[in-house]
Amino acid sequence: MVTTAQDVVDLVDAHLGVPRRAETVDQYLAGDPDQEVHGVAFTMMATLDVLQRAVAQGFDLVVTHEPLYFHHREEWGAMLAAEADPVHGAKAAFIAEHRLVVRRLHDAVHDTRPDRIVHGAARVLGWNDFGRADLPGVYDIPATTVGALAAHTARALGASALRYIGDPDQPVSAAGIQPGFWGFEKNRATLARPDVDVLLIGECNEWETAAYIADAVSAGLSKGLIVIGHVPSEQEGMSATADHLAELLPGLPVAFLPTADPFRPLPA
Repeated sequence: MVTTAQDVVDLVDAHLGVPRRAETVDQYLAGDPDQEVHGVAFTMMATLDVLQRAVAQGFDLVVTHEPLYFHHREEWGAMLAAEADPVHGAKAAFIAEHRLVVRRLHDAVHDTRPDRIVHGAARVLGWNDFGRADLPGVYDIPATTVGALAAHTARALGASALRYIGDPDQPVSAAGIQPGFWGFEKNRATLARPDVDVLLIGECNEWETAAYIADAVSAGLSKGLIVIGHVPSEQEGMSATADHLAELLPGLPVAFLPTADPFRPLPA
């Protein structure tokens, strides 16, 4: 039986069961939707390293949470091609040479309830029993401190370059999770709540969220910010999603290919 990329996408969309946004980034980023595919690789970010591993393992459809060419709405692809950007050129040539189909799966997994990316991070942290029913993404966790929570998060999510702001001995019992990049408006709205002690995020603009929490600490407010890194903050959510979706595709090899965190900390 021939399975096309679109056949796989249709099954995934049906399984997730959320309405498609009027404007969405969940589109084909490369390749032909009608192409027959022989294996499906799910990943958090379709870096060239991930694409190379996909080809080595025989996967020709890559379903990625994040974009190919460094812009959320893929608005830079034409510019990079026109300028003969060497990084864009190498990646595009590899995709074309190996006839890869690349499809984005971002909005749909965030639109499920619970949000699958948030839920995946919370599961690995051991928090899925602590979520607030009236405030998704906020958890009443066992008492700890900012420093201890940062260390636990780094271990649980494999975040070797994690950073945090705040007094390491500051008590914590209520934490928010915003994996990836949610922006200052959403970061601040959670951090400003009197019933939230610390926020875990993937990344932020440092002149916005980081500066805000640094000022909060200087003002004597009991707040903390844990910056996990974009890749490790969303990795578990996409891994769990891939595990569920593999059951829909028994006739195809399906795997989750983890994205390497590109940041390396200096030795202690």
